[in-house]
Amino acid sequence: MSHPQSYEILLFPEPEESATGTPAPGTAIRSAVVAATGDTGTSGYPRYAGEGMVADIDPASHTVEALLVDGAELDYGLTVRVAEHIGGTEEPETEEPKTERAEPAGGGEAPEPTGEGPAPGTPSAPAPEEPGNS
Repeated sequence: MSHPQSYEILLFPEPEESATGTPAPGTAIRSAVVAATGDTGTSGYPRYAGEGMVADIDPASHTVEALLVDGAELDYGLTVRVAEHIGGTEEPETEEPKTERAEPAGGGEAPEPTGEGPAPGTPSAPAPEEPGNS
């Protein structure tokens, strides 16, 4: 059986119940992308590690069976969720024509003169006259 090579682990504060009984919306307080280490954890499931987290994850149910965060067990009041992470891919760019010229990193070329003021790199004061040319 092939196991996913990476997951994204999200830590949330334990949701509080609202008056309607549904969990209040939450925001992850920490996340990490963990990659397969090739080892099996003490829980018997594949081990994943990265960004300060080490987890044993059941690839069939995507359940975290064991988790260490910065070397410590998960604190009470925190819950964990996982999502399969597809590493090494980016969203494809749209095929729309670009109207702006991309600037090279680090400033690149000097901007073209616009006719307003002196061109970049030229002195703003007139050059002193040389003696004997009057």
